[in-house]
Amino acid sequence: MLHLRRLALAGIAAAAALTTAPVAHAASATDTTSAASASAVVTLRFDDSQARGWEAAIAAGVASWNNNVDNVKLVEAPPGTRAEIQIVATTGWPQATIGPVRPGGRGRVELGSQAVSQGYDKTRIAAHEIGHNLGLPDTKPGPCSQLMSGSSAGTACRNAVPDAAEQSRVEAAYANRVAAHTATGAPLVVDAP
Repeated sequence: MLHLRRLALAGIAAAAALTTAPVAHAASATDTTSAASASAVVTLRFDDSQARGWEAAIAAGVASWNNNVDNVKLVEAPPGTRAEIQIVATTGWPQATIGPVRPGGRGRVELGSQAVSQGYDKTRIAAHEIGHNLGLPDTKPGPCSQLMSGSSAGTACRNAVPDAAEQSRVEAAYANRVAAHTATGAPLVVDAP
């Protein structure tokens, strides 16, 4: 009888080990996935020191991208360091290099005051032009809900948030910490209506 009792206790212990093992394994897989996701973030530095008058719009445009994509983070480059994205203020129409720009690459954003004088929203302009550096083309004509519809959405449009498809395209371009190509030498796309 003692032998049967030991056998029963051993069976219970084995069953308990089998039912808890997958739970422990699942938790460690989740932890590994989280760690992999955190390490898969591509950081791109921007320099807006030549974009006087656009600081608030740039900050809001950068925040829009940082809040809506998980594997790319835009950070301001410390003074004197190289930035992948150069942001400047101009008197013409907004324009930008089509990316995706990757670490060590070079992209350019020109925030044109001509669009502002015609009534277009500064924050939408900044977010839209940064979207080009992240690899998105224009989607003209398009609705206000699409950030990359740009000027075709009209001057009343204030949306500076990429829609789900735009977010997905950027995340795909930066999957596995590598952008599809570097924007070095890419032409500027002018966003005039």
